[in-house]
Amino acid sequence: MADKVLVTGADGFIGSHLVEHLVARGNDVRAFCMYNSMGSWGWLDTVPKDVRDSLNVVLGDVRDSHCVREAMRGCDTVLHLAALIGIPYSYVAPESYVDTNVTGTLNVLMAARDLDTNKVVTTSTSEVYGSAQFVPITEDHPLVGQSPYAATKIGADQMALSFHTSFDQPVAVARPFNTYGPRQSARAVIPTIITQIANGQRTIELGSLMPTRDFNFVADTARGLAAVADHPDTVGQVTNLGSAFEISVGDTAAMIAEVMNADVEIKRDPARIRPEASEVDRLFASNDKAKDIMGWEPEYAGLDGLRRGLAATAEWFSDPQNLARYPHMGYAI
Repeated sequence: MADKVLVTGADGFIGSHLVEHLVARGNDVRAFCMYNSMGSWGWLDTVPKDVRDSLNVVLGDVRDSHCVREAMRGCDTVLHLAALIGIPYSYVAPESYVDTNVTGTLNVLMAARDLDTNKVVTTSTSEVYGSAQFVPITEDHPLVGQSPYAATKIGADQMALSFHTSFDQPVAVARPFNTYGPRQSARAVIPTIITQIANGQRTIELGSLMPTRDFNFVADTARGLAAVADHPDTVGQVTNLGSAFEISVGDTAAMIAEVMNADVEIKRDPARIRPEASEVDRLFASNDKAKDIMGWEPEYAGLDGLRRGLAATAEWFSDPQNLARYPHMGYAI
């Protein structure tokens, strides 16, 4: 990867970890964060001071084409993570997802074309596959938008790939499976379980317990995104970033309880259950392409890797200073 890197969505969960990874390996990082009147850098406010001091932070909005263009000016590589990601909220506000996920991606691509940016990596999601039609899920699996969120990410992916096909623009699509770890939103299933236990609850409220997920510790995802940016053979390609291991939501909850030494009862909360046809029942990645092209593979793989990642995540959330950032107020979409 070239030295000067822009990360959009740098203030978010995965983005903040990616910024730390890039800084640690010596990249000159410009962090594009969502504008707010308090001047907050989101999760970047919590990273070590030496990381913050090394950053060039730009506050803006990925939906604003001028703002995006100015943020990208002078950068060699763009890692585009800015997106609306909450699936339940996409049922309520689908237009917001189109504006941010599709138009926001288009703004990045247009600016990159005009500025002759060396490479753009757009960040996809395993949700674009819908429920697995075959496993392990390769990059050739059909795309099925089972939620408005997934549909907008399919649109963003196809927009990115079309710029490569139409204009020979150096664009790559990275497709992480279910990332978890410190700083994740409590709306995601693993932090939901951990924060309920850490707050003293022993009856844990969840949605569907049967779906399987391919969970990936955030450090692996950050390394994978950087690897997609590094390797020239990813241009014009979609590359899965997954653990090649699946586990049900119910079994994940049981493992978290074991890691946290808690005896819990699982209760299904109807408010947390997706519309029936919208639930993705199975996700299980093939990561062969990432191994072959980039030499990337997860360090937190398999049952043992998941247990280590969950222990690290639970330890972070259980710190009172971190837990206080997650008010225990019941379910919010």
